[in-house]
Amino acid sequence: MRIIGILAVIVLAVFAVRDARGSAQGAGARSQLTLIAPAAVGGGWDLVARESQQALRSDGIVNSVNVVNVPGAGGTIGLSQLIGMEGDGSTMMVTGTVMLGGITQAGGQRDLEDTTVIARLAEDFEVIAVPADSEFKTLDDLLEAWKKDPGAMPIGGGSAGGIDHLVAAQLARAAGIDPEELHYTPHSGGGELTQSLTSTAQGTVGVGISGYNDFRDLIEGGRLRALAVVAPERLEGVDTPTMEELGYEEVDLVNWRGLVAPPGISDAQRRELEDIVDEMFATDSWGEAVETNRWVVNPAEGEEFEDFVASEQKRINELMKELGLV
Repeated sequence: MRIIGILAVIVLAVFAVRDARGSAQGAGARSQLTLIAPAAVGGGWDLVARESQQALRSDGIVNSVNVVNVPGAGGTIGLSQLIGMEGDGSTMMVTGTVMLGGITQAGGQRDLEDTTVIARLAEDFEVIAVPADSEFKTLDDLLEAWKKDPGAMPIGGGSAGGIDHLVAAQLARAAGIDPEELHYTPHSGGGELTQSLTSTAQGTVGVGISGYNDFRDLIEGGRLRALAVVAPERLEGVDTPTMEELGYEEVDLVNWRGLVAPPGISDAQRRELEDIVDEMFATDSWGEAVETNRWVVNPAEGEEFEDFVASEQKRINELMKELGLV
């Protein structure tokens, strides 16, 4: 039944993308733009897509912006669909570190070099959290219990091989636990993970790793407790120590967010999409989104972004092999 459910989601996503794409045929990106979030509603990619949609709409940069969710396989289902839209200059997809892990796990059959890279937007940061009533008050409390029986403590996060999984493996190794003993429980998105964390039902998880914004409302509302953030310095307004402060500086993966377009678009179409993103950066709406979501703006386009994506894919490939995840 689970397989049937997954297939149904994929089929619906395919039709959603086709419908959105079909309605934009003959129109440029300024007229009608489709943004693909390659994950379920409620996760980090979905948040970036919808904040982008809001900024582009509110400032009249694009007449119409549709967001389509295509969840599954660390974003590689969405990636495959995007690659199949060759020449479509009115579609972009949100991407980032998570997708690089999904690409590695899929054997690199399709990767971001098969797309037209547009822009890196910002950096997002991971957080390790537990329910507010958890026995673990600090990260050291968690690690002490984890080391006693690693397989008995499921760690929840996003897609297998994604940044949440990699952070969990890095933390295990830093704590003296063999990453191969890690009991990692993947979820389709931040919404599903938070439901699991706040539930007492059998089969749910008591420890979660995800982007801060997936947990933000529940942390601020007192339902989750943040034990640590994976960031170079404390997040503004968040009283949670960093990994470096806690003595685990080797746990250091940062989740960047970016946009890519289908292959085969013209130079003019690429410049138009880059111009749209540049104009979005300058809006008050995007500035508010960056502040609210505690992102760090780190833009890059063109050859700089292409080189960055290639180097990041190589780094993730090596890290996943090193940690025994492929």
